[in-house]
Amino acid sequence: QVQLVESGGGLVQAGGSLRLSCTASGRIFSINDMGWYRQTPEKQRELVAAIIRGDSTNYADSVKGRFTISEDNAKNTIYLQMNNLKPEDTSVYYCNVRLRSSVNPTVMHAYWGQGTQVTVSS
Repeated sequence: QVQLVESGGGLVQAGGSLRLSCTASGRIFSINDMGWYRQTPEKQRELVAAIIRGDSTNYADSVKGRFTISEDNAKNTIYLQMNNLKPEDTSVYYCNVRLRSSVNPTVMHAYWGQGTQVTVSS
């Protein structure tokens, strides 16, 4: 099985910064990509930022220039540095990973973390 452990959420004032981290562990053969999503008021999950291992990054327009996603491949960990936070960034942030497990490397699976709360006060 695969586990995702997230950390780094919390309460911060507008203009402040937080850094989220997410580590994948377990029977991992290879990781294709990892990313951060957040929950909308309509209870949907929208992409915040994603990174394709060793390749490109992708950001939501609303966070470009403020958030930076990075990876530590040796630790199967991604980070989301969030600067100049705004009240509208308040949400539950979920880590997502798409990988091939060592049990069956021919199939790609997606896993979600438990979510971490980010609250930005005005």
